[in-house]
Amino acid sequence: MRDVTPLPTGIEPSYGGDAPADTAGPAALTARRVADRFTRFVDAVTVGTVEAPLPGGGRTAARFDVLSAVAEDDLCAARLAEGHLDAVAILAELDGAPVGPGQRWGVWAAEPPGSGLTATRGPDGWVLDGLKRYCSGAHSCTHALVTATAEDGRRLFAVRTGVRGAQPGGAGPGCRPVPGTWRAIGMAGSDSPDVRFTGVPATAVGGVEAYLRRPGFHHGGVGVAACWYGGAQAVARVLFTRAEQRADPFTDARTGAVDLALYTAGTVLRRAAEEIDLDPFDKAGGAALRALRVRALVAEVCEQVLGHVGRATGAGPLCHDERHARAVADLGVYVRQHHAERDLAALGRLVARGPEDDR
Repeated sequence: MRDVTPLPTGIEPSYGGDAPADTAGPAALTARRVADRFTRFVDAVTVGTVEAPLPGGGRTAARFDVLSAVAEDDLCAARLAEGHLDAVAILAELDGAPVGPGQRWGVWAAEPPGSGLTATRGPDGWVLDGLKRYCSGAHSCTHALVTATAEDGRRLFAVRTGVRGAQPGGAGPGCRPVPGTWRAIGMAGSDSPDVRFTGVPATAVGGVEAYLRRPGFHHGGVGVAACWYGGAQAVARVLFTRAEQRADPFTDARTGAVDLALYTAGTVLRRAAEEIDLDPFDKAGGAALRALRVRALVAEVCEQVLGHVGRATGAGPLCHDERHARAVADLGVYVRQHHAERDLAALGRLVARGPEDDR
C-alpha cells in the first residue's frame, strides 16, 4: 500500500541552514544527516516522486502510509517531513499562499508555560517578538507557521526564517535559534531548539483561533500518530529478525504480542483515514474524538512495543546496534507528544458529554 520511495543513503549531508554552535559534536552531525534527508524528502514531494495527498481528499490512507514509511526509516526525518506536510495542508485549508519550490516549512505551535510570541500590527504589517520553544527543523526550515498572541487573541502566522535557501526578504537575524536549548538524546536529529523572534515580519494566516478551530487540526494529529506507528515498526524490526533466526517460545510470544499491537494500530489508522475522507470538514463533529482515540491507542501500542522488544532482546541491540538504539530513544521522546492522562481526560470528557460540548 505504501507508495513512498526509500530515501537514498550514503549521501554527504548538505545542512539546510546555519549549523548549531557545536558543529563537530555528534548531535550536530545527526542534525545534519536528518536535515539532508528532510531536504531530499521535500524535493521528492515537490517533483512528485513521493506523493503525499492532502488529508480529507479521498487518499488520506496514502498520506499516513508516507508518514509511517519515512518514520520507520528515520523518525527524526519523519518529524520534519510531518511538519512540512502539515504546513502545506494548513495553508490550503486557511487559504494561505501555497508552498513554493525549494521551501521547507515547519509548524511551530508549542505553547508551554512561560514562553510564547506576541504579535503586533504596525503600519507595515504584523511583527513577532518573543521566544518560541520546540521549533523542529530550526536550522533547516526556510519558512514556518507559528502561533502568537495578538491583541485580539491567538493567531497563526507565516514567517521566513532567514535560513539559507529562503527567498529574499527573509527574517534574517531577527529569527535566531538559541544555542544550547535542545540537548535531547532521543529525537536529537529533529533539531528542536528554542527560537528567539525579534521584530520578525509575519503574515497572518486565517483569523483568530483559526489554527485550532479548523477540522484539519485533528486530522493532523492523526498524522503524527502515523509517525509514531512507523517508529514502533522500526523498533520491532530487531525482534522480528531474532524470531526468524531462532526457535524460542518466549521470543515467539513476544513477537506475537508485538505483531498484534502493530496490526491493531495499523487497522485503526486506516479506519481513521476512511472516516476523515468521508467527513473532511467534520460536519458530524467527531474529528476531535477520533484524533484523541487514535493517538491514545497508537501511543499505547508504542509503549507495548518498546516493552516487549526490550524484554525479548535485552541490552545487546541497544549496545551494539546503533540504528536500533536510536529508534528506541527517538520513539520514547516523540511519543511523549501524547499528553498521557491529560489527553485521556479530554477523551473521557468527550465520551461523557458529547463532542459538541467541547467544540
